Amino acid sequence: MPLRANFIFIILLFFGMALSGLIYLSTNVRSCSQELIEQVFATSVAKPNTLESQRSLKTSPGFQYKQPSLLAGRADVVSLSPWLAPIIWEGTFNPTLIDSIYKQHNITIATTVFALGKYTRFLKDFLESAEEHYFVGFGVHYYLFTDQPEAVPEVKMGKNHRLTVRKVPSLDRWQDISMGRMEILEKLIADELMHEANYIFCLDVDTKFYGRWGSETLGNLVGVIHPWLFDYPRESFTYERRPESKAFIPVGEGDYYYTAAAFGGTLEEIHRLTKTCREQLNADHENSIEAIWHEESHLNKYFLYNKPTKLLSPEYLWRDINISAGQIKIIRFSHVAKNNAEVRPNA
Repeated sequence: MPLRANFIFIILLFFGMALSGLIYLSTNVRSCSQELIEQVFATSVAKPNTLESQRSLKTSPGFQYKQPSLLAGRADVVSLSPWLAPIIWEGTFNPTLIDSIYKQHNITIATTVFALGKYTRFLKDFLESAEEHYFVGFGVHYYLFTDQPEAVPEVKMGKNHRLTVRKVPSLDRWQDISMGRMEILEKLIADELMHEANYIFCLDVDTKFYGRWGSETLGNLVGVIHPWLFDYPRESFTYERRPESKAFIPVGEGDYYYTAAAFGGTLEEIHRLTKTCREQLNADHENSIEAIWHEESHLNKYFLYNKPTKLLSPEYLWRDINISAGQIKIIRFSHVAKNNAEVRPNA
């Protein structure tokens, strides 16, 4: 009897060890498979590195530029946000130096613009002035969304600049045109741009460039301070104040008021922004509410709780109807004067 018991014990011990080995092997195979899947996925979405992801600001030996100063500079404006993000003004950067840093990385900036209905009339000035001032010397791929491809003017593109025209349906309400951009941008980034560009800027078409817009504007998440409200207290900002809206910002909160006419950053960050704004716009629509300034209200809500890593001063989006301001030493980009009632379909 003891011999039989010992025999059974040995058999059970053998099967136990074998089962443990199989479980261990299975677990490690699954783990290795998961690691392999993650590596393959990471490779599939890889694109050219942005400077931000490389965490380096390299210059070439022998490159000459004016010595920076800790004691002299702009004393009439703030050039750093409370969360230590730079605010870009004329006189706060060296264009030659910063171009030399970014040009080493062979980057491409995707740039989207929407021209529907009568807004096609602004395309010629926008594109021609962009080719004179916008990321000169860098790769730029314009994506133009329009309901009238035949109305797109022929504009000579500079070196490494190109234009792609995409047809989109006409819409009866300018509000729908404005709010629909977020969904189109989200899809464009996810489906195409991850392999083709490093950064993206989303710009309004009823605008014109008057001065340099270059590598000083690049960053992970870039907001442009609205020209009408840059010197106003937060209580005067036209945030969405109704709690029923997903764009709601309570009184007493807010940093700056940002324009939706220009924003940008890395593809990952702008995909996250557009996806969030699109989801919140849809939620508002389901609740039969429309934020006071449509997608701009949702953009401001996003920027409040997801701080931009770089802010562009109103030099980068002025308005031709604005009175002058002493802080504005140069107008780089501006909305052109227009009759809204004449160009907007339901104004």
